[in-house]
Amino acid sequence: MKLHTDFTINGKFYPKGSEYSGKFIYAFFLFHMAMFGGSGFLMAYNSHVEISFLYVHGGIAIVVYTVFYLAFFGVDTVKWMFINAGLGLFGIYAEINWILSLFGKQVSDFPLKVHVIPFLYYVLYTFLIRQALLDFIGVRDDPERAKKTNIWYVVVSLVVYSFIFFLGK
Repeated sequence: MKLHTDFTINGKFYPKGSEYSGKFIYAFFLFHMAMFGGSGFLMAYNSHVEISFLYVHGGIAIVVYTVFYLAFFGVDTVKWMFINAGLGLFGIYAEINWILSLFGKQVSDFPLKVHVIPFLYYVLYTFLIRQALLDFIGVRDDPERAKKTNIWYVVVSLVVYSFIFFLGK
């Protein structure tokens, strides 16, 4: 992983453009975000949590994660987060509706304002999964292979989301 800004990790300074193994970064953020995203999900769909607390708790975390993403991945790569968001609206709806169905509920049982934090966590998490995929299969610096991987990523995502969506019908 090539850092897109100066960064200090475990007390060691890495200048912009330095290479850093993504293994620790991906493991840390995937776990950390699963915990924060999970707690945000539980708070969002628990009627006893004030919406303002949910927005403060989740909003601060989402801003912090986004700052780290810009530092680790750069602006051009982070634009894929928004592509994932567009692609993910269908996936988010299908997956969150499926998860809620396990508790006898559905997305339409809650007002739109409740879905903001879980949906944003989903966007951040799927972005991180795609970045890990690009690095772990080694296509980030190979435009031809990266293009094919991106196509497969979109196709597989649509197939999985469609399966989950129709499973919930």
